[in-house]
Amino acid sequence: MSGPVSPPVVTGEGERELPAYVSNGLIGLRVRSVPLTPGMALVSGYAGEHPERRIEAAAIAPYPLAGDIALNGVWLSDVLQSVRDLQQGYDFACGELTSRFTMRAEDREATCEVLTFASREDPTLVCQEVSLQVNGACDVQIRAGVDVAGVGGRALRRMRETPGEPEPACDGALLWESPGGLGTVGCAYVTEVLGGRAPGSNPVRPALAGDRLITTYAFRAAKGVRYRLRQITSLVPSAMHNQPDHQAARMAAKARFDGFDAIRQESRAAWAELWKGRIRLVGAGQRWQALADAAFFYLNASVHPSSPASTSIFGLATWHDYHYYYGHVMWDIEAFVTPVLSLVQPKAAEAILDYRFRCLPAARRNAQLMGRRGVQFPWESAPSSGDEVAPLPATAAWHEDHASLDVAHAFALHAAVTDDREFLRLRAWPVLAGVAEWMTVRARRTADGYAIEASMGIAEREQPVDNAAYTNMAAVVVLAEAARTGDRLGYAVDPLWREIAATMALPRRGKVVVSHDGFRIDEEKGATPDPLMGLWPVGYRLAPAEEQATLDFYLAHAESYIGSPMLSALYGVWAARAGDRAKALKLMEEGYAAFAHDRFTQILEYRRDRFPEQPVAGPFFANMGGFLSGLLTGFARLRIDDGDPQAWAGHDVVLPEGWSAIEVDRVFVHGRPMRLTARHGERATLTPID
Repeated sequence: MSGPVSPPVVTGEGERELPAYVSNGLIGLRVRSVPLTPGMALVSGYAGEHPERRIEAAAIAPYPLAGDIALNGVWLSDVLQSVRDLQQGYDFACGELTSRFTMRAEDREATCEVLTFASREDPTLVCQEVSLQVNGACDVQIRAGVDVAGVGGRALRRMRETPGEPEPACDGALLWESPGGLGTVGCAYVTEVLGGRAPGSNPVRPALAGDRLITTYAFRAAKGVRYRLRQITSLVPSAMHNQPDHQAARMAAKARFDGFDAIRQESRAAWAELWKGRIRLVGAGQRWQALADAAFFYLNASVHPSSPASTSIFGLATWHDYHYYYGHVMWDIEAFVTPVLSLVQPKAAEAILDYRFRCLPAARRNAQLMGRRGVQFPWESAPSSGDEVAPLPATAAWHEDHASLDVAHAFALHAAVTDDREFLRLRAWPVLAGVAEWMTVRARRTADGYAIEASMGIAEREQPVDNAAYTNMAAVVVLAEAARTGDRLGYAVDPLWREIAATMALPRRGKVVVSHDGFRIDEEKGATPDPLMGLWPVGYRLAPAEEQATLDFYLAHAESYIGSPMLSALYGVWAARAGDRAKALKLMEEGYAAFAHDRFTQILEYRRDRFPEQPVAGPFFANMGGFLSGLLTGFARLRIDDGDPQAWAGHDVVLPEGWSAIEVDRVFVHGRPMRLTARHGERATLTPID
């Protein structure tokens, strides 16, 4: 099969369209259709005070690849209405965005092409090359730099010169402080002009000019000659260095030494390595393959082994009309994203989990503040500290207990996939043991077994409930994982862990596991299929007749839920587990494909036809992660545990109607590359790659 399917080239500005999202997992950019016009930038670990909510949030960083072009003194930024023939193409194979447009100033016209990418190999770097040709001789000025227009915060320091050196190491460096002074980010950039340079084209680098730190080149351009301006900018958050502007200047100077072409080639090679984990859908058709490739691309683009602060539910993407998760780290990442990364990019999964491990003290304090022992991870975790930062009054944080269980389960799953004994002992065990200890005080003994009262499942309702099925099911799985881990490591295990797991109450109506005690299907969000998520992907075991009855009940009510975020993407797998291939395909269409946004195949949080009042917000990683988890483990019926991987496939594969196989040339299992094949009607296989 050919390489990954890139989205169609887009034209024009669009209407309610999200701009292109370019990221490497440390830096994320929203790039406008005229890419020299500043978009929006996020940097992992860079946080500030939200201007309205006054809570810690991901802070917008200075835009690192701003620019401008002038023909005979007429600047592009002043005549944007003259721009025509806008086109943008995204090459998912290498993470490069190419933008094309024509600008006109009186009788002169410039045909422009802009290449933009974020380096996978050097994650503090974003790179841009602007090339242009004019239709007749004219005076050209071309600018590149860093733009802070509309960015909250203030400049603490600017550097044009390099202290103690006769020549500057970079074009300029900026230390920018976030609103509220919660963090800083350093920005430093280098530039060069190639092609037909004329006398007088030496750059001009004024101090911070208005809202921009810029470099301007001026020259007399000849007709038909191609001129290129290259810019490389390093962004370093204070979460990674105490003097981030100085470190950014070091990284920019190194980038100048390495050269634009070498950085581009290394980034392309890194993407080629990632694409060895491409998920191929045999028999599904080009459209489904394109959706799988887009999800794989955006997920892997948004995480990196160097990321200091995990990633958010939108990765490192933001835009003006959606901000309501504030860049916080939430349970969705561990539930939907980490399981995929553990198989295809395990070092990035480890970075996500390392954030949670480093925030263990905050999670322990959070439990203490609730009067509990052990570890209780926050509902919305601060990027810098791991503290609870849910917007006041934080009603969800009062009762959403399953977040701690989702985090702990992700640690156990990663340890099982990697079989990394050191990770198990030093990272997974402290988290599992802390959450298990917390559960011994959170669960209450009753005549019918242990109960978790006043809690919530996945549906965020107005009122808490007793024995939310998903929370109780996840608690049983995590307590068992904690006990097994302690046994493997030779540690003493509290017998209460196994007692609670063995006797935990589960709300039922006959053979059907329902959402909570006192459940009614016509209640608020009554169709939310959270018990099904307890079955898969969490892995709670029910007797076959009970599992089938629970699947049948919630699948019958799918129409009332589908189109909502998160669980919609899982319906296809649940229908396949129930043995209905036709329904699996139908629910994949309604629960995932219908969320696709035409511009760059970004998957939205809500289906626009079902929720037209919601903002156009994406790429949404719970939906994409759920879809990819289904392709990798759900349809394959892989039950990942700490046993022999060859025993993970316990059932024959059932695929959506028309699909014949799911094939992955490389996943990482127990530290080894393996080939995954899930063929309909057969057991999935994991074959070591020599």
